[in-house]
Amino acid sequence: MNRLVILGFILSLLIASGQKPCFATPRIDQPEIQEIKITARRFEFNPRTITVRKGEPVKITFTSEDADHGLAISDLDIDLRVRARQTKSIEFTPDREGKFKISCSVFCGDGHPDMEGELVVTGNDADATSNMKVSFADDAPGVVIVESNGERIRIDTATKTVSRLADDKPTTTEPPVMATAQTEQRRAPEPYDYRLVNVPTPKRVPRHSLNVHFTHRFTSPINQDETTFGQQLETLFGLDSFAVSSLGFSFGITDRLYANVYRSPICRPGLCKTIELGLGYHLLDEAGRSPLALSAYASIEGNNNFREEFTYNIQAMLARSVTRYVNVFFSPAVHINSNGQGRFNPRSDDFFPNEPLADEFELGQHTGSFGFGVNARIRPTASITFEYTPRVGFKMGRAEPVFDQGTGSIVGFRNLSEPEIGFGIEKRLGRHSFSLTFSNTQATTTSRYNSSNLVLPPSKLIIGFNLFRRLM
Repeated sequence: MNRLVILGFILSLLIASGQKPCFATPRIDQPEIQEIKITARRFEFNPRTITVRKGEPVKITFTSEDADHGLAISDLDIDLRVRARQTKSIEFTPDREGKFKISCSVFCGDGHPDMEGELVVTGNDADATSNMKVSFADDAPGVVIVESNGERIRIDTATKTVSRLADDKPTTTEPPVMATAQTEQRRAPEPYDYRLVNVPTPKRVPRHSLNVHFTHRFTSPINQDETTFGQQLETLFGLDSFAVSSLGFSFGITDRLYANVYRSPICRPGLCKTIELGLGYHLLDEAGRSPLALSAYASIEGNNNFREEFTYNIQAMLARSVTRYVNVFFSPAVHINSNGQGRFNPRSDDFFPNEPLADEFELGQHTGSFGFGVNARIRPTASITFEYTPRVGFKMGRAEPVFDQGTGSIVGFRNLSEPEIGFGIEKRLGRHSFSLTFSNTQATTTSRYNSSNLVLPPSKLIIGFNLFRRLM
């Protein structure tokens, strides 16, 4: 009662003094920011799907549990990158509804392309619980199924576990299997290897990894001219012929820069015991804002164990996924001095008696090649590959004399050459991959694989194989 008397006394004084009482107006608060915590590890986001409302501010706190990772939502211009075992945050306000793909924008291993998630933006006036459905499993007491925003969550109160159910699988009462990061890594398939058959890909060489590449090519084609099936079977479709084995190593200096050394023992006029030394740099991954993967490579090849007749290569490797299981490739290259010193040109002293017309026939000096290819996964760890490499400028092959039909004398020369073509069947097992190949060339160095050194047309293919192993 005393308080009311005092309050009335103060009001009467204010009125008597001619002042109006001032009452505080309520403050309109801004929408409270929604914080979402996301953790990343090879090769998954947790949670994989997040739901927010249009027009309401969001703060994403992103943590890496093992390696460097990135959280990219290209449609919303978001790309947040964190170092291993660190945390970063980003704030944004979604301005449109829809479902947006989340991808990892930092290469984190062989399963990197499959590391995806989803951001769902609902209407700003939507009730969070209006689309939520809750059901109870009749045959499993204590099990609740919650459906919201297209997701089905299974909650087992007895075992205190929560798991996400696939849309196309029936609900079961068995406790969920929680996969570890190690099992996820083992099951994550590689999208493609470092080579299709001969055409290189932009697959990244991990930092401090040492890798061995081994190629083996036989000499005789599977289907030789004027031979029956029985005769081909007797020679095991060319497997009885001599073969060429080439060996190379690559080392990841950083996560982007790598070094390569490779030796091919093929020995013929203009090409013998070639060693290739090169450096490559990985520029882009097909993730985040980049629509394709891109690497660049430069190398020097020298004959006679890197002592003479040098060729200089500059090459780009591009890849793009068409579907989840199919990737296409393009690998343009310039090969400078690929016919330096005219070492592939015919010479007059190659004939008896000497033929002066041979010295007048020139094949050009430099080459440009354009490698096209495709990789199609038919199993999680198995693929079918195909490639074709047309060329311009100098084309390795065979210089053949042209004879006058009347006199039988040499009237000129022509170059017989065939572009490289090949296909293969590839199998990957952890750090190891094996490819059974069919191609029309034995040459595998950067400046030579674009031509058939055996001058075989696409209808004549030889058997071979590629072997890759990551040593460390």
